Parts: sequence; structure tokens; C-alpha cells
Amino acid sequence: MCYNLVMGKFDLFNKFNSAVIIVGENRETIFTNNVFKRIFKDFENIKKFSHKLDYEVYPLESNNIMTIHSPILQALNSNVDFSAHVMYQSYENNIFTPLYFDMNSTKRGKYTVIILTDVTAHVNLISVQKQTIKDKKRIEILEDENKNMSKIKLQAQSQAMKLLLLNNISNIIRSSIDVSVILKSALKELSEMFGAFRAYYAENDGLKFIIKESQIKKDLNRLISFDSTVNTNIKNAKVSCVTCRKEFNEAEPFKENVQRIVLPIYHMKNLIGIIVLSTKQKIKLDDTLEVLEGVSSQLGNAIIQAELYKKNEQMVKDLTKALKELKTTQLQLINSEKMASLGQLVAGVAHEINTPVASIKSNNEITKKLIKQIEDKELAELLVETNEIDSEAIERINRLVVSLRKFVRLDEAELQEADINKEIDLTLDLIRHETKNSVEIIKNYGALPPIKCYPNMLNQVFMNILVNATHAIKSIGKKQGQISIDTNFKNEKLIVKIKDNGCGIKEPEKIFDAGYTTKGVGVGTGLGLAISQKIIEKHKGKIEVKTKINKGSEFCITIPSE
Repeated sequence: MCYNLVMGKFDLFNKFNSAVIIVGENRETIFTNNVFKRIFKDFENIKKFSHKLDYEVYPLESNNIMTIHSPILQALNSNVDFSAHVMYQSYENNIFTPLYFDMNSTKRGKYTVIILTDVTAHVNLISVQKQTIKDKKRIEILEDENKNMSKIKLQAQSQAMKLLLLNNISNIIRSSIDVSVILKSALKELSEMFGAFRAYYAENDGLKFIIKESQIKKDLNRLISFDSTVNTNIKNAKVSCVTCRKEFNEAEPFKENVQRIVLPIYHMKNLIGIIVLSTKQKIKLDDTLEVLEGVSSQLGNAIIQAELYKKNEQMVKDLTKALKELKTTQLQLINSEKMASLGQLVAGVAHEINTPVASIKSNNEITKKLIKQIEDKELAELLVETNEIDSEAIERINRLVVSLRKFVRLDEAELQEADINKEIDLTLDLIRHETKNSVEIIKNYGALPPIKCYPNMLNQVFMNILVNATHAIKSIGKKQGQISIDTNFKNEKLIVKIKDNGCGIKEPEKIFDAGYTTKGVGVGTGLGLAISQKIIEKHKGKIEVKTKINKGSEFCITIPSE
């Protein structure tokens, strides 16, 4: 091969199909042709390029260990033409891709011409051919092994599906005690396993069945029946799988034949129900019989356990409700007995008071007439003053007796309209002995319409709260306490707030529990606020408390207007 190496005229090498690089005597790059530039896009200089080019087989006869791995350096150092089979370390997108070349170099004066002919495809072809021969032999071996493994694999897959289904259903049963959840999950698992387009559970009703769980809501509570063959299998606890056009006797026929699986669900020897699956797949019952029988057994136990739990849960709810009603009745009886006894006592006391009061009033009237006949003016004035004081005392006694009678008016058991502001004033009159000289009563009464209620019951609530408030104030030794009473009518509701600046309540969450009291032994019964809460609930209202220790408490009563 002849090369015309005239300086500046290397365009001839651009016509080569191989990559060409020309290196000067100082190892500087003089020229690279177009093919070289296309293949070695990342080329920078001859030194870095030599590091990426390596022998496929090392020429071990070299004495220079530095050049043993670099065909470029050997070509530059050689005084004669040099040839080698080399590999270029190419990286594209951080992926190593080796390129193979036949390298030929020749010296032309002070230039070294290196030609790299790409033989990557040829090398890869030989490699592929060798690998193909190996692969063919391996394939022949694998095909023989695969024939045996296929059978094992099918058996393993079938067994795995069975175990998976049983495991899933077992997990569902363990995680839920809801019959509906258990059945829906079981139907879903079975549908996926058998490719069923319809699946439902029907409860036994004397060899007729009522659909209780289904993917189609309109089927729920539908009564269905089957032919004698299916009924016989169900009686014998046998799974049946037949090709049919109808799911059950009463169903509309399918447009094409389908396979129907009927799985009886038994507990002990009692038929609970059946699961029906309809699928277009071909099912071999022998392959799935074991898993279906396992599902049937687990579902039978789960359904019975869930139903028993549900019955027990309902029984607990009924007993809890009965206990609550019993406590309510007990409180009502205690309250009724208390009010009845108080009514009888008040009636008797009122009668006993009225007799001497009537005598005192009569004598006072006689004294009033006699005063006019007394000539001693000083004595007459003293008797007039005494007579007026006695008249006022008699009037106060009469008002007190009337208030007592109103407070315990047991004959007023029906709902009636009442002025709540007046009812509170009535209660305050009765506890005047508790508040006199020790508690300031601050009234913030709003304009209230007549409220339909049980007045005597509400008076009892007001008295319980007000008496407790006075005791709370006295318990911390205050010389002058305060009780504020606010009434309002808003959003068709009566709102009464009673606030004190007493000792507060340590356990406000227990304040309405029967038997709970903050007072000493023998002082409080713990029934007052419990009864009060029941009275407010009877009015369809609510009573709430806000409290702070040593700051006081506020009771808020809300009653809807009827």
C-alpha cells in the first residue's frame, strides 16, 4: 500500500472505511479522518486514547512492562509495520460496550499512520456462534428436564393456589367476627380462583335456599331451589360441578353453557347453606375438591361462631340497657317516694302551723281594735308597732306555707306552662335560711315565655343545685359568697345558668353518678344531682357543669321548648 503523505493533504484518508489517525514524531495528533471522528467521539489526545485501547491477547515478548498493555505505544515505538487485534473500552450512558479492531500501523518519515478496521460485528458473531452451540446443547438438556418439571410445576401451582385460598380464608375468619364480612371475602377469593362471574351464598331453608350474600344486590333474599340430583349431593355434603344453562330452577337461562359449582356448608351434621359459583372456565373437580372441602369446613365453623358472638353481643347490649333502665327506675322510685313523703310531711306541717297562726291572727285583730280605746298615747303607739310586726310575721308564715305547698304540688303530674323566673324565686324563698347573711344572690333574669314543663320537678333541680352551691361556699370559709342566676330563651330553648364562687368539684365527671357525693359521711346521699339529671332528661334537655378548684362551679341547664 502506498501513501502520499504530503503535509496538509490528508483528505485522501477520509475516503477510507476504516478509522485513521496520523501521529507526529513528538506524538502529537496530526490528523484523524471522518470515520475516526465518528467512532471515537470522545477522543482528546493520543495519550488518553492509548489508555482505552488494549490487546485482546497480550504480546508477552515485550521487555517494557509499561507498553505491554498499550498497542498504540508499541506501534509508535516500533520501527517497522505493526499489526494487532485490539479492544477499545467504549462507554455509552455509563454502560461498558467493548469495540474490536484490526490495527495496522506504518511509518512514513516522521509520521506514524495507524488504521483501525472495525471487526466488532465479526467478533460478536463468532462469540454468538460459539454460545449458540453451547445453548443448543443446554436447551436439549433443559427441554428434557422441563418436561419433568412442567408436571411438577403444575402440581405445585395447584397446591399453592389451594394453600393460598385456604390461608386467605383462614386469615379472614381470624380477623373478623362479622358473618357478612367473612362471606363476602370468601366469595371474592373463590371467584378469583375459579374465574367465576357470579358467586353467592344462600342460607338453608329446608332444601330451599335464601340468598343472603351476593355480588348482585337484587338477588338478596331471593328464594331459590335446585333439581333432585343437586339436592341429593347437598344432603350428602358433596360438592357438585356440572355444565348447565340455568343457575337454579327459578333463574333465567344463560345464552351459553356454563359450569356451576355448588358447595354445601355444614357445621357438624347440620346444613347451614350453600355457596354457588358460575364460571365459563373448564373446572376439573378432582383438582379442587380438597380445597373446596377445606373451605366448607372452615366457613361452617366461622359462620356459627360469628352468629353466636352476635347473639352474645346483643345479649350484652340488652342486659346493659336493662341495667340502665333499672337504675333509672330506681332513681325515679327514690325520687317519687322522697317527694311523696315530703308532700305528706308538708301537708301535715302546714295544717299544724295554720291552726296556731289563725289564733294569733285572730288575737292580733282583737288587739288592733282594743288599741283605739287606750288613752295612754305612748302605750298605744308601742302596741300599734307591735301589732304591725305581728301582722307582717303572720303574713310571712302564710307565704312560706303556700310556697311549701306549691313546691311539693304532687297533684301537678302533667306538663303545664310555668314562669321559670317565678319558680326560681319560689325555690330561693324556701332556702332563705341557707343564704341569709352569708350568700349574695345575683339575679340576671331574661324575658321568658311560659315554658311547658313539670314545675315541681324543675324546682327540685333548682333546689339541689342552689343548696349544693351554698354548701360549697361555706366549705371554704367565705364570709360572703355569691351565687348568680342567669335565665335566657334562645333558639327555642330555655337556658338557666347557676354559678357560685365556692370550692369547686374535684371529679366533675362523676358528679351525676348515683351515690357519688363530695360531702361527709351521713351528710350527702349522692342522689340529688343524679335525680336532677334524670329530671332534665325527662324534659328532653341536658345539664352540664364547668368547675375549677377553689374558683367555683357553673351549672348550665338547657331545655327545648315544646
